Amino acid sequence: MTPLEKIQSMKMPFAELKGVTFTEADMDRVVAKMVVRSDLCTLRNTIHGGAIMAFADSVGAAATVINLPEDANGTTTIESKTNFIGGAKEGSTVIATATPVHRGRRTQVWQTRLETEDGKLVAIVTQTQMVL
Repeated sequence: MTPLEKIQSMKMPFAELKGVTFTEADMDRVVAKMVVRSDLCTLRNTIHGGAIMAFADSVGAAATVINLPEDANGTTTIESKTNFIGGAKEGSTVIATATPVHRGRRTQVWQTRLETEDGKLVAIVTQTQMVL
């Protein structure tokens, strides 16, 4: 099973609720997309910051899962930091690309860059995942 197939086979109810679709995955990079729906927006039909953070968390968690050691029992987010740079309007698609900063025995750190389809930077999220 490829890393992308592994991610796509995982049951991630909250990612599914948000409409997250994983499009690429290998051990060093995971890419997903999410359409900005009205229920993910705040004022002026712009994506809500919580939706951005939740999207990045799903992508970073999936990246961690495909990098877990054989004897691991899972992962959980223990820290997340978001820098909001710009917005994304309802109807647009946001693309999240997660790359590793650190992959250790007990923790992994992933940075997820979120951009619109035309390359406009929306946010940069750095999260630490504990290996269980």
